[in-house]
Amino acid sequence: MIYKVFYQKNFQEVPVRENTDAMFIEAETEREVRRKLADKNFNIEYVQPVSESLLQFEQQREDFKVENL
Repeated sequence: MIYKVFYQKNFQEVPVRENTDAMFIEAETEREVRRKLADKNFNIEYVQPVSESLLQFEQQREDFKVENL
């Protein structure tokens, strides 16, 4: 399954919505996603499972990429 992760790049800073980034990660569970990102020092805001329709929509963006961790 593919998950969309909303995060801030620096765990030490106060979260600001305008600085939120997103990435796509393939994993079996949300817990596995969080485990894969544990060493990245990200402030993870939300992990969203991606439905088939959302995946098709996101794949149309030219900067779409599923991270390999």
